[in-house]
Amino acid sequence: MRAKVYFTREITPEKVVGLYRALGVELPGKVAVKVHSGEKGNQNFLRPAFWRPMVEAVHGTIVECNTAYGGARSSTQEHYQVAQEHGFTGIAAVQIQDENGSMTLPVEGGARLQENYVGAAFADYDDYVVLSHFKGHAMAGYGGAIKNISIGLGSREGKSWIHSGGTGGSMWSGEQDVFLEAMGDAGKSVSDALGHGARIVYLNVMNRLSVDCDCDGNPAEPEMADIGILASTDPVALDQACIDLVYAAPGHEALTQRIESRNGIHTLESAKTIGLGSRAYRLELLDV
Repeated sequence: MRAKVYFTREITPEKVVGLYRALGVELPGKVAVKVHSGEKGNQNFLRPAFWRPMVEAVHGTIVECNTAYGGARSSTQEHYQVAQEHGFTGIAAVQIQDENGSMTLPVEGGARLQENYVGAAFADYDDYVVLSHFKGHAMAGYGGAIKNISIGLGSREGKSWIHSGGTGGSMWSGEQDVFLEAMGDAGKSVSDALGHGARIVYLNVMNRLSVDCDCDGNPAEPEMADIGILASTDPVALDQACIDLVYAAPGHEALTQRIESRNGIHTLESAKTIGLGSRAYRLELLDV
């Protein structure tokens, strides 16, 4: 079975909502909207005004978790301050989900992890909308939907757990492929908890395609043009479609070199193997 991935080349707030509607998934409960709040100094993160119609369409609460690497979002108080400075508190309620610590999700059939640590408030919500800015990443090679539900929804404790491959060691000293496999494991725990697309949907925005993440306070300028917005109920298919579009685009060399140098495709390989999703997809163009 090929997963459906909806695609538009037009990058507007209205198209975000349109792609969400195309998925045909009803989210009637209390909705968490996972975004990236952007590190101080970063100019690539997607602004609150862009996300606002989507957040309002689902009557959502914006959620984030603290970072494990330091920076301006590593403590709850500072993270709320950044969310305010970047304008997120002006469009909706914001919750740092690990402000009261972690809760544990089981990992069924994982490659590296048997449990995953998300913010203690994860279970306060019935449904999730995962809004990701697709771009490069210094450690993972690329960041998209899988990274946003693994590292992104991981508590501060959980982020270190994933980076160490579940060993509890230094988050900076783990083997690269082990880290990538642990991201897929953590993502699967979230997907399992939310019914594999019944209570969670994913949208990736492919603009400002820097080789660096929005967690970088001084990211490299993009070397390729914007591509579009994609949506799916399958995070593996969604990220795979984004990767394929990058490789097909002019000027992709810097970003694809970043992905390849970190073996970023291995995240998709492992995520598919453990059952998080499918790498086979059917692209549905919504520009016509």
